[in-house]
Amino acid sequence: MQIGIVGSGAIGTDLLVKLARHETLDLAGIAGIDPASPGLARARALGVTSTADGLADLLDREPAIRLILDATSAAAHRLHAEVLAERGIACVDLTPAGIGPAVVPDVNLTAHLDAREVNLVTCGAQATVPIVAAVAEVAAVPYAEIVSTVASRSAGPGTRSNIDEFTTATAQSLVDIGGAERGKALIVLNPADPPITMRNAIHLLLGTHDRDEVTGAIDGAVARMRRFVPGYRLAAAPAFEEDRVTVVVTVVGAGDHLPPYAGNLDIMTSAAVRVCEIVVRERQLS
Repeated sequence: MQIGIVGSGAIGTDLLVKLARHETLDLAGIAGIDPASPGLARARALGVTSTADGLADLLDREPAIRLILDATSAAAHRLHAEVLAERGIACVDLTPAGIGPAVVPDVNLTAHLDAREVNLVTCGAQATVPIVAAVAEVAAVPYAEIVSTVASRSAGPGTRSNIDEFTTATAQSLVDIGGAERGKALIVLNPADPPITMRNAIHLLLGTHDRDEVTGAIDGAVARMRRFVPGYRLAAAPAFEEDRVTVVVTVVGAGDHLPPYAGNLDIMTSAAVRVCEIVVRERQLS
């Protein structure tokens, strides 16, 4: 299954580096719109097909592409979605467009393998929903609240112009994917210098529960996440207080193209690669 990338900015370039070195995934090419883009230059250096004439040109050059990772913008993705639908090509959307079902790869992707495209929601969802979903497997979660704190320097114009959409989509994912009855999400852009790494505080109200089971579920979720996001870690042991538990996870990026402090961006590109792995695996098994 040949894979293409549209968007040659920082996120697209990080995807390029991750996929170009992947042992089993087949990267066919990357499209951008700026001929002077460092991402396209990086692709040429790696011997990967590149074009500054956009998605359609990439698909014409590499007609075997069956899966596109869209790392552009919500507005651009809506146009790309039409092109991909006409050609019958699947898509992993890293933008806030939200056209396809929201997925967190190891939580609910297998329920949407037949979808024409899937959406990776937000970095906050990718970092926190796995914990909420794991706990919801062993105890009722009447309420989940998360606070994602990221370095201001790692929040681009897309994030800044979509803060309301970020909080709404993340909160909804805590319910729809995580299994909480109600959810709330906040994002904090921290201007500290040097930049901080991504930190996610997850506050869960619990029904009847066994602390050992809840702790085991959290540890299992962290272990699963670390298989494809090695910088995903518990900051401390889960803190229990009567009918609630607080979990704090940090995310340090792999430093492939994005700086290590930009764990909020790295977890999105890592999740996109994980989607590709699962899709290819399921196709081979079917």
